Amino acid sequence: MHGSRSDLPEIKIGIVGLGNAGSSLLPAIKKHPHVSVTAACGRSKERLEKFAKDFNADTFFNVEEMCKGDVVDAVYIASPTELHASHVQAALELKKHVIVEKPMAVTLEQSTMLIELAKKNGVQLIVGHSHSFEPPIQKMREVIKSGELGEVKMINNWYFNDWIYRPRTPDELNTELGGGITYRQGSHQFDIIRYLGGGLLRSVRAMTGAWDEERPTEGAHAVFLEFENGTAATAVYNGYDHFHSTELTFGIGEGGPSVQSAKYGHSRLAIRNLSNPEAEQELKSQKGYGGSKAKKYAEEKHHQPFFGLTIVSCERGDIRQSPNGIYVYGEEEKYEITLNDETGRDAMIAELYNAVVHGKKAIHDGEWGRANLEVCMAVLESARERREVYLSYQVSNDDKG
Repeated sequence: MHGSRSDLPEIKIGIVGLGNAGSSLLPAIKKHPHVSVTAACGRSKERLEKFAKDFNADTFFNVEEMCKGDVVDAVYIASPTELHASHVQAALELKKHVIVEKPMAVTLEQSTMLIELAKKNGVQLIVGHSHSFEPPIQKMREVIKSGELGEVKMINNWYFNDWIYRPRTPDELNTELGGGITYRQGSHQFDIIRYLGGGLLRSVRAMTGAWDEERPTEGAHAVFLEFENGTAATAVYNGYDHFHSTELTFGIGEGGPSVQSAKYGHSRLAIRNLSNPEAEQELKSQKGYGGSKAKKYAEEKHHQPFFGLTIVSCERGDIRQSPNGIYVYGEEEKYEITLNDETGRDAMIAELYNAVVHGKKAIHDGEWGRANLEVCMAVLESARERREVYLSYQVSNDDKG
């Protein structure tokens, strides 16, 4: 996918935030022949020192300082959600290309300001990592666009897991700061659904649930989404650690490896048995760069990642994921399309590179990220006011991919 020509331009990337998200991008950067990581910015002196040693990289405690000069050409912003807008703005003002973790901001006004700033300064703004980058979702879209199954009529994504009881920082449990499953996980669901359906949602009707007073944010939602062309979709999420949808996805979880069997309700019981909030923060920190529980993606045997159960229904057939690709249920036969071992983060780095170097229009640009944020906000509004909410910032991906 990437090619190997040595005369192509290089892109130097700096990582803002060395938690789980920031660390997870490193294998994809290492795989691309014309992208390298040259700097990191964060709050942990210990993590920064290890990063500097491991990558021979510069380190900073301040985004503006990292973006001055020519240390980096682009930044990947994986800081806490409430800091996304200010960190993206700082990088864009210094004319650095940006990939920002979803959601891109916590208000539509912030999103619009960032989109306009990127255009003004002639730099790329991409929102990710989101699961429509993943090869199975992209292959589903390819089958839909081929027309072999007729028009897409219904899209469903249902995910049941332990999200609300994984180690969390206070901001992740505060809806006003972009916490809770609607902002943090619904943004993946709505991204998948919009990508498969062409992007142009018309409205949402939703209910949310915050069912544990000790975890005071949304831990569940049920959302009905309608596209402008009449395609229907549902997004169901329950993160309260009872039933897990991995029972329906071949035992394969979000990251790709097979889920290890654990005691029933393990995450829920583990959080409740912690002695104090500081103990939870320590568990969370262990998943960051250099931590004892940091994911070692390159060392794991991967299947394709399952963000819950995704089923697409077209006029003449259905599509769902298989462990190593997708299953197509056509009029005459069911068949499997297997995929290679590229990842969604590989695709994200390639999208940035192709946009910066080759001028190819990015699918997951600022307008796309703003549209996903609008859906998250509409879901919360619909649940609060118990009514259908119509959308204004939706964009099509029919002309992009």
